[in-house]
Amino acid sequence: MELCVALDLPSAEENLALAESLKSHNIWMKVGFRAYIRDGKPFIEALKKINPEFKIFLDLKLYDIPNTMADAAEEIAKLGVNMFNIHASSGVIAMKTVMERLSTYENRPLVLAVTALTSFDEENFSSIYEKGINEKAEQFAKMSYENGLDGVVCSTFESRAIKDATSDKFLTLCPGIRPFGEDVGDQQRVATLEVAAQEGVDFPVIGRPIYRDEHPAQKVEKILELI
Repeated sequence: MELCVALDLPSAEENLALAESLKSHNIWMKVGFRAYIRDGKPFIEALKKINPEFKIFLDLKLYDIPNTMADAAEEIAKLGVNMFNIHASSGVIAMKTVMERLSTYENRPLVLAVTALTSFDEENFSSIYEKGINEKAEQFAKMSYENGLDGVVCSTFESRAIKDATSDKFLTLCPGIRPFGEDVGDQQRVATLEVAAQEGVDFPVIGRPIYRDEHPAQKVEKILELI
């Protein structure tokens, strides 16, 4: 299990200050929509300057026509990030096109597929996908596994079933982790680190419980001890 810290603060300065406070740990940093649209490639470069051993997960959830997704995936690979994601619902052709385009890169980033966003509850998810979360997440995961992706983004509660349906080496990255039972906020399907470990989660993504803590570095140390 490898900790991934979500850099979701309102400004680049705040996010970089958080990263600076955690620079003694060789952990994953998640750069999401807001941070990347606002701060771009220089932000990723700044993170690497703080600690060259930080691993970067670029959380942009690509979803477009296959060729456009592959073009974007190639540009992401050139950024030197370690992992990014696409939407599983973009389909088999998009998955194959992305992975084929990245096959020429010697050290390509890991590619994950988003199954069901952790903000969904059963009713709202079913209204769009016409199946329950667990069933559809497993279906998306199998499709991703069969088409060469490295893993999926899912909730903790789908992780074990997904690995059983694919492979123990098929990665699961899980947002909505509240390590010590903190407030759930806008997430619907959250879990503690203890549950995440039981469910075989590879990458627990933790944001608010860290950056809203009065002492983020100490909170990370406690999390890493628990991991």
